[in-house]
This record gives sequence, structure tokens and C-alpha cells, in this order.
Amino acid sequence: MKAADPAARARWLERRIALETQDAKQTPFGPRPRHREEFRRLMRVFDALLTVTGLHGRGQRNALDIRLTSQIFQFPDLPAEFDGYRLLNIADPHFDTLEGTAERIAALITDCEADLLVLTGDYRRRVHGPFEQVLAPLASVLGAARTADGQLAVLGNHDPAAMVEPLEALGLRVLINETVTIRRGDAALHITGFDDVHYFYTPAADAAAAVAPPGFRIALVHSPEFAFNAARAGYRLYICGHTHGGQVCLPGGVPVLTANELRRRFVVGRWRHGDMYGFTSRGAGTSGLPVRFFSRGEVTLITLRRTG
Repeated sequence: MKAADPAARARWLERRIALETQDAKQTPFGPRPRHREEFRRLMRVFDALLTVTGLHGRGQRNALDIRLTSQIFQFPDLPAEFDGYRLLNIADPHFDTLEGTAERIAALITDCEADLLVLTGDYRRRVHGPFEQVLAPLASVLGAARTADGQLAVLGNHDPAAMVEPLEALGLRVLINETVTIRRGDAALHITGFDDVHYFYTPAADAAAAVAPPGFRIALVHSPEFAFNAARAGYRLYICGHTHGGQVCLPGGVPVLTANELRRRFVVGRWRHGDMYGFTSRGAGTSGLPVRFFSRGEVTLITLRRTG
């Protein structure tokens, strides 16, 4: 895989650090307030409710009941050489939210053979503060993965710019508005990784989509909020997370909160927009509180198939 452009990485780093000091979210739909204090108050109320009702323990057991799921996407234009290509997706592990998360993920993927590991962001619990505590759990997960074509990652809205070098020291290739190409003979699969668009969107994301090589392209994005842009740019598959599938849902898996400017659109599972297929993972970890209800965490094996 081609190495990152140092000049482009330096420009991104300067801009990203500036954005991390702002209170407003920068999204493809314009600036939005973060509502931090409102969310904290809501979490305190919900935590108290779980304590009173005795449901805290059940919620934590649910959160550690992470499943290995599978998805198959079929495309008439997928190069024949990539028929059966497998991407192992881990989204939103938030390793420092609930002890045992990394161990459960590692156990799930130890015997799972895939061609490429793709991580779609949110490796720690908090938005600010230290992140070193998640590096060892992440390393244990990476060590359990068996992937012939390596390991790619993008940043989430919980992941600071300062995390890039430590992630790459673990062997990950962190994609920041850039494309890598995987080849099988004369055939190519182009994978573009975008910086988080829930908090840190800039026009650089659209520029990266515009200059990606022609052919079969896959977008790795932390959240579904760049879906319209990616579809317009001609991407065929969009892989993301961020929403946790709601994490705490009503019976039937109906999310209470989605943390998504698209509201309930593209919030969980398979979806389609125009000619682009998408998958929004329920995520492997938990955010806010270490509990889940009616929304099991997942690690997903995505298989590409050629039709026709």
C-alpha cells in the first residue's frame, strides 16, 4: 500500500487540532451544537434508573454479549478477482468503557479468516483526555486478527489527531481522506478512509472522494453522515458505525437515540442510497454507559460477491 503523503498529513493535522478545540460539531450539513451537558444529565438520570430497577447488571452482560455477524453484498461490477473478498469490520470498540470488551472481540475473531481488517473509529470512551489506556487492548485485538491484506483504520469523533502515530505504531494503516488500492493481478479494489465527519468534517473529505481512482470503490467512514456525498462520488459500498444501533433500544430494536444528523436514516444494518450499498454496524463497544438493551454489539464479516 502506498504510504501517506507527509505534506497532506501535516495540513490535516493542523486543521484537525484546531477543530478539536471548538465546541461546535462540523458536519456535512453545517455546524451543529454538541449538547454535551444535556447528554451528561441524561446519562446520570438513566444510570440512576438502572440502579433503582436492578437492571445495571443485565445491561452490562448484554454489552459483553458481542456477536460475530456476517453480511454479503453482491455487485455486478465487482472485479471477478475479488469475488468472495472478505472484510472484517470492527466499529466503536470504546475499549476503556467496559472491562472485558477487548477479550471478547479477540475471542470472536481468532478463528475468523478474512482478507482485510477495517476499523471504523471510536477506540476510547471520552472525547477529551488520555487515550493511552486503549492501546494495549487494541493491540491484543489486532494480534488476534488473521488478514492477508493487512489492517486499515479511520478515526472516530472520540479519537484525537494525536492518536494517529500510536495507532500506526501498532501496525494499523490509518487513512485520513486518502485511498489505498488492493490488487489481484490487473484488477483493483480502491478503499478510501475518511476522517470523522460527525465532529470534524471539512471539504477535504469531498476532495478525497473526487480524486479516488476510477473503478470499484469502498468508503470507510466513522458515521453514516457522509453517505450522500459518497454516493454522488460513485462509491459502491459504504461501511460505518457510530450509532451503536441505538445501544439502548425499545423492544424490536427501535433506537431511542441515534447521535446522527440523519436521525433514523441509515442508523443500523444494511441500507442503500442510489447505486451505493451501505452497512452501519451496531458496534462492538458501548458509549455513555456500559450497557445495552435490545441492540447486541457486533463484529461483522462482510463478503463481496460478483453477480452476473
